[in-house]
Amino acid sequence: MIIVTGTKRSGTSMWMQLLIEGGFPSIGSAFPKDWGSTIKDANPGGFYESDLREGVYHATNPDPKTGHYLFPEATRRHALKVFVPGLIRTDRAYIDKVIATVRPWREYVRSLDRLYTMEQQAKNAQCGDEKPCVPPPVYIPAALEWWTHNFSLISDVVTRRYPMFMVAYDAVIERPEATVGDVFEWLGEGDVARAVAQVQPQLRTQVSDRCLEVSAAESGLEPAVVAVFDELYETVLRKREIEQSFVDRLNATNELLEERIREALKDAAVRRQERRRAIVDARRRAA
Repeated sequence: MIIVTGTKRSGTSMWMQLLIEGGFPSIGSAFPKDWGSTIKDANPGGFYESDLREGVYHATNPDPKTGHYLFPEATRRHALKVFVPGLIRTDRAYIDKVIATVRPWREYVRSLDRLYTMEQQAKNAQCGDEKPCVPPPVYIPAALEWWTHNFSLISDVVTRRYPMFMVAYDAVIERPEATVGDVFEWLGEGDVARAVAQVQPQLRTQVSDRCLEVSAAESGLEPAVVAVFDELYETVLRKREIEQSFVDRLNATNELLEERIREALKDAAVRRQERRRAIVDARRRAA
């Protein structure tokens, strides 16, 4: 499979659209579930997600609902969107090539907040006596999530050594012909012109210079950590070689954040339990 991966709001949906228009078969639908009526404005061109976004492994293949099994040899050219945690649990036999898209962490924080707000507003609009409001979902701080997923991705590709092309979100928006051309050349096929026609910069809602001051202030990250976050994105954007000195800084940053991330995950787990109880109680009261 040609797996498109990255964090949420990093351009994974855009890359799925580019690959489909470029002539690659895909797995997933434009607007799963009720997304066409709730969060379509976040990705007007479609999300192209499937039940496999959590990974292609024993729990998802064969499909637990239909029993349908995907064979590696039959899906070599298929494009599939899988978020980073799902890629890490995906069986190596299904990973032919990986396109990993990365977005600046400040934009990620703002864009994710916008997505969750849209989703909650849509759900709240459906509230009533027969359908109680659902408490908002629980997440760890977005900046920590950005780091966790991108660092895990780099660690996974170093360990399992699958072919991966890391591409910056800004490179696609600012230099679509060159960027898409490079990726399709690496893939060995694809209609670049048709794919490039799908790039729509006007749909971008978050821009780094607008996010810069407030996101940095809200993140709670040390200046040295912020510098590494920024350097990681710049390394991908400028297509620089990752030198050992930078690898050392990445590892040191992860060690610094490790306990913080662990505590955030633990806190989120507790709050998710409380949320589940609140949902059950609300449904009982409405019954």
